[in-house]
Order: sequence, then C-alpha cells, then structure tokens
Amino acid sequence: MTDLIAEAGREVAAPGTEIIAATSLSGPASIEGHFDEAMSVLGLVDEILDGPRADAYIIACFGDPGLMAAREITDAPVLGIAEAAMHAATFIATGFSVVTTLERTRIITEHLVRSYGMEHHCRRVRATEVAVLELENPQSNARATILAECERALAEDQSSAIVLGCAGMADLVRYLEDKLQVPVIDGVAAAVKMAEALVGMGLKTSKRGDLAPPLPKPYRGKLSAYSPKGPALIAS
Repeated sequence: MTDLIAEAGREVAAPGTEIIAATSLSGPASIEGHFDEAMSVLGLVDEILDGPRADAYIIACFGDPGLMAAREITDAPVLGIAEAAMHAATFIATGFSVVTTLERTRIITEHLVRSYGMEHHCRRVRATEVAVLELENPQSNARATILAECERALAEDQSSAIVLGCAGMADLVRYLEDKLQVPVIDGVAAAVKMAEALVGMGLKTSKRGDLAPPLPKPYRGKLSAYSPKGPALIAS
C-alpha cells in the first residue's frame, strides 16, 4: 500500500519533485479507529524526526492522525490528505460526498468535516464496510463495492464530486472517473500538489502560537525519550 500511495504521488508530481515514501516502523497495520490513530502518532513523529529531511510532509491516512503535532515539530509544511482532498473538492464542485472504508471511520471523517469547516460543502460521508487491508486483496470485491457506493452518493446526495476516504483507494481514481463521469479526488495527489504550491511560495509552518515547538519538559515512562528539549526545529 505504501508503494501504491507513492505511485499516486509521483503521477502528479512536477518534474524535479522527489517523493520519499515511508512506512511507520511502529503502530497498527492499518488505522481504523481512535485507538489506532493514537498509537500511530509516535511512528509518524519518528519518521519526521529521524527520517530524511523534506521540504514538506504528507500524512497519508484519511484520519489525518497527528497532523497538528507534526506541525509543531517542523517548520516545513505538513499536510493531511483529508484536509487537502476536501479543500480541493471545494474548488471544483459545490457539493461532494466522501466514500470511505468502515462505519467507525465514517464517524471519524464526520468529525474532520466539522473541524475543517466543510459542513456546507460535504453532503454526506459514506461507509463501504471495506476494511483498509482488503483494498490490497485481489480476491476482495472492494472495487465494485466502492463504485456502487459512489453511484449511490451521486444519486442520493446531489453531490457533484467524490472524495475518496482512504489513501489505499488512490489507484481507483481513473477507474471511478470513467464510470461516474464526475471529478474523483484522491487526497494523496491533492496533498502533493498543494505541498508543491506551498514550497514554491516559500511558505513554512508558523511558529507563533500553538504551532510553536513543544515546550521543554520531562516525559515519563515509555515516552521519556520523546521529552522536548527546546525550540530547535527540524531542518527543512
């Protein structure tokens, strides 16, 4: 799935843009709930702190886990694919539906819709009950299930665009657009192009206010190694 996501980014990246795909070395095999999200954030932090330095970072999970924490620890732009996809949809349609995986992730996405101020643009969030790992199972009926839910979204929600609610759906964009004849937005591609724009404009994450570096203080127990040491930022 990491390879699939990387390819989706490279397909839209401008010449000279290098996509470095990273799979977290700690955390759940897939993120499908609040606990999964919480447990995934340390792996995300590790990749930013210890991985290759980048001009921008993209969190390729539609729950945008750890997004604000990631923005605290670097001055490079950090984009979540849900936020990027929803904003992209508002540029090309007056109403969109999100088609995601499980019912529990549908509820999480609804929280994001409200958090990002998208209530007047998002007509509905729809679950397919396709688990994330089933998206890469060639024996599953995921593609047909997702197509059917998209068709219902257009018929019932009066939406004019579809946002795919999982990075693992990134390879379905062209297939779904051919079938549906409406824009289909993959958050990975949207985030790559927006990251390129921010970097091209010379914009960095503000370090004033709540996105300033974490305050230095001791952390206890298993998290002691993550104790913030001061205002030093990651080179970007």
